[in-house]
Amino acid sequence: MKKIVVLTGAGMSAESGISTFRDAGGLWDQYPVEQVATPEGYAANPQLVTDFYNTRRRQLLTVEPNEGHRLVAQLEKAYEVVVVTQNVDNLHERAGSSLVIHLHGELTKVTSSFQPNNPRYIRELAPEEYEVKMGDTAEDGSQLRPFIVWFGEAVPNIEVAADYVQQADIVIIIGTSLNVYPAAGLLYYAKSDAELYLIDPADVNVPYGRQVQVIQKGASEGMRELCGILGVS
Repeated sequence: MKKIVVLTGAGMSAESGISTFRDAGGLWDQYPVEQVATPEGYAANPQLVTDFYNTRRRQLLTVEPNEGHRLVAQLEKAYEVVVVTQNVDNLHERAGSSLVIHLHGELTKVTSSFQPNNPRYIRELAPEEYEVKMGDTAEDGSQLRPFIVWFGEAVPNIEVAADYVQQADIVIIIGTSLNVYPAAGLLYYAKSDAELYLIDPADVNVPYGRQVQVIQKGASEGMRELCGILGVS
């Protein structure tokens, strides 16, 4: 069975109503990145950061996976599929994808402020726990913080993702500007004979010197077209 890696970014979830960060009107226009997505911002005002991610968790309860998410999951009918996502939502899982690697953390999880990547302290929140409060602590006694990879922090899963890309026969990129490293560097690991597809409604500069089949459409419409090419219905 051929292997597919699907690399997704904010454009994957935009059709579900989740704000993108970089587009006009996106989250970075409303909240300076330094305040809500850096260790320094958290140290300066943990209440603001905690409230920001509480709001984003509440939004998860109001949105559903879109057709693009569901079609990515359907690829598993005919291929071994790994989803590598820059998104922190859980829409791929909710759509039925079996193996999802989150590069930038997971919104529904919290962890220790002292040791954020220690598996002992990472835990999934039930929906009724989505409102984290100051004073809620991890088992090591530290304030619970979002299990999010902030700017300036290492990306623990990047090597795992690179290994999967190296093995892939087909790499599909959906809804990412390919501007965010280290994720943008993953395509360099693709085999020379791997088929590369890019789904995005915008003009995306593909700086890899590789033949990439571009489908200039949104996630759902683009995945419908690609499923036809790949013979998945």
